Amino acid sequence: MSTLRGNLQSISLTDVVQLLNVNRKTGKLHVINGRRSGTLFVLNGDVVHAETPLTVGESAAFEVLEWDKGEFEFVAVKFKCPTSIRRSVQDLLMESARTSDSRKRLRSIFTNLHAVPWPVMKEPQLTQGLKLFPEDRRVLPFLDGFRDFTEVMSASDLGEVAVLQTCLTLKEAGRLQVLEPGITVSVQTMKTGFFKKANHVELSKTVESVWRMMGPYRNEPVRNARIIWPDGPAVEPVQFVSGIEDQVLAVPKELMQAWNLPEGIFVSVRPAP
Repeated sequence: MSTLRGNLQSISLTDVVQLLNVNRKTGKLHVINGRRSGTLFVLNGDVVHAETPLTVGESAAFEVLEWDKGEFEFVAVKFKCPTSIRRSVQDLLMESARTSDSRKRLRSIFTNLHAVPWPVMKEPQLTQGLKLFPEDRRVLPFLDGFRDFTEVMSASDLGEVAVLQTCLTLKEAGRLQVLEPGITVSVQTMKTGFFKKANHVELSKTVESVWRMMGPYRNEPVRNARIIWPDGPAVEPVQFVSGIEDQVLAVPKELMQAWNLPEGIFVSVRPAP
């Protein structure tokens, strides 16, 4: 049931969030800004998670909180979601305001947060001669060529500005590349023998060739694929085969049933460690 609805030109989203916090509300705050949309998940007045079509967690919350046009609707409903935000509402709003300019500048450089940052060299050469703060260095272990920007933020437990600024420092020094290995494919049921059950998914050899031209996957074969489907990501062993279309991901019937995936649904796939 909708308990609060309005226009962001009449009341700011900051005021709405503070109102929900004071009244210890639980539910989902849906926000639409033109073609953009986002959801803040509120538990007992605290924002514990946020999602937009491209980001999750604090990054998504900061993006939504910047919108000053559009419409919102709060639905008081119980929900299940990861706890990706651990700040108090006051701290979240203050951090959003404090880092707004830096975030906009960095997002104009790194426009796709689902791209994968990859250092082209290892330590100590990677950071030699660069001015990096201790917080910046905490980002480095998670730049493995497999995690995208949002996953680096989540794994390192560092904010968007800290992660993107570290990557920018490395990029400007010519020591980091930004890769986009993700591809969109259509799910099809894998053809298997009557007595044989597959324990992997399949992609075309063309996809393998494309990935092998990218730095992190050049020297070692890609053995696993990260599949982003409607209920979240999954990592499965992958084999590259002939006779399969380049835009197809073949999935065992048992796995499709377990994931409740319909034939023909589109998912995103990229290499995984």
